[in-house]
Amino acid sequence: MVEQRSMNTQKLQIAFLALLSFIALLHTTLSYTTLPTAHLPLNLSCAFCALLSLLYHLHTRPRPTLLLDYSCYKPPPHHQCTLAAAESFIRRGAHFAPESIDFMRNIYLKSGLGNQTYAPPFIFHEDPIPTLSSAMQESQQGIFSSIDSLLSKTRTDPNQIDILIVTSGSFSPSPSLSSLIVNRYKLKPDVKTYNLSGMGCSSGVISIDLAANVLRTCKKVRRYALVVITESITLNWYPGDNRPMLVSNCLFRVGCAAAILTNDPSRRRVAKMELVHWLRTHHGADDSAYRAAFQEEDDEGHTGISLTKDLIRVAGLNLREHMRVLAPRVLPLSQLASYVYSAAKAAVSRGESKPVVPEFTTAFEHMCIHTGGKAVIAQVGRVLQLGEEVTEPARMSLNRFGNTSSSLVFYELAYFEAKGRVKRGDKMWMIAFGTGFKVGSLVWKWLRDSSLESDNPWADCIDRYPLKTW
Repeated sequence: MVEQRSMNTQKLQIAFLALLSFIALLHTTLSYTTLPTAHLPLNLSCAFCALLSLLYHLHTRPRPTLLLDYSCYKPPPHHQCTLAAAESFIRRGAHFAPESIDFMRNIYLKSGLGNQTYAPPFIFHEDPIPTLSSAMQESQQGIFSSIDSLLSKTRTDPNQIDILIVTSGSFSPSPSLSSLIVNRYKLKPDVKTYNLSGMGCSSGVISIDLAANVLRTCKKVRRYALVVITESITLNWYPGDNRPMLVSNCLFRVGCAAAILTNDPSRRRVAKMELVHWLRTHHGADDSAYRAAFQEEDDEGHTGISLTKDLIRVAGLNLREHMRVLAPRVLPLSQLASYVYSAAKAAVSRGESKPVVPEFTTAFEHMCIHTGGKAVIAQVGRVLQLGEEVTEPARMSLNRFGNTSSSLVFYELAYFEAKGRVKRGDKMWMIAFGTGFKVGSLVWKWLRDSSLESDNPWADCIDRYPLKTW
């Protein structure tokens, strides 16, 4: 009833504005025209056409894409994956060569991950075998917990959901995860559902990109999109001895996030952020980029995701390509002018000088950087010339939650809120990389000050961060 009253008020405002504009045009036509009276019908026609143009503009102008709220899953404490827990799991159920165990231990110790990240439930079973059942258990725990928390704090009825988007990089059961959610929450029969897979860590950003585009094309306002960003790493556990595939065992951890977006302008007063820019670029035409992170079988027939040494180079190179597209949309004119001048100077000098790197901190107050690993964060920092204070949320999120794949930038977002660093009007940039190779960006404008909510995954530990030993 409240929303209907708000919509009626908005329609009355548009009608009043249109009538006022028509009266103004008519007054101007009759008062200042120097044409003979015989041309009065023509002038009235022009005024009427102007009125129609105004109405068309008001009707077709892009509607806002608002983030009402989000929620991140925090697994139970007994699922924390300390070094001791990981080694206990390996001794109980895995059959690695001693060299592989030493390799994984060294990767873990250098990874930037702390002892409070979370592993999937099967690792803590007496018979730790990754099965479809245990993978579903991992998915359901994260998905249901995130959605329950989100629906509760936004006071959203599941019947209000018009669009459901679920992204899971490499776990795609049948029936789909979207069908799982429709069944659990009894969503209405005409809900539009989408399942994204195979996009790796970038799919969280890409799913929001998809939601924004679907909401923009809806003919009606008051549409709500539920976006669920998850990954089940159970079936991605690699039991072989191929070193590029062993790396994923050391970096990836359990995580999930859910968000509700809407195109209803009347919800602006309660929304958390507005999406003002979004961009995704695909660099898979290059063979090295395409194979930088690749799922395949080893010589023994074990399936795993190979993270090659070339991944860091590919990330840096494609980040630069992505920024060339994004920069003109977000940077202030002063930064663009400085970059154009330095690029022209570099061209004239025949390589003796290089173009300056624009200061992206002039466009955004806050950045959620892809937390794919310690080396990835360092590479983004080098490419964009960012100080440690800018990369702090990414480094701390990696330490506390590990690489949660597609949901990682939302754990960073929660870090900013837990610290109370975001103010109304601030702009925040999210950027993530994914297999294929893809780069995705989201630029948000905050509509209210951040706050520490009860379901924030950092609520019980934020006072200990940032760590000085990272």
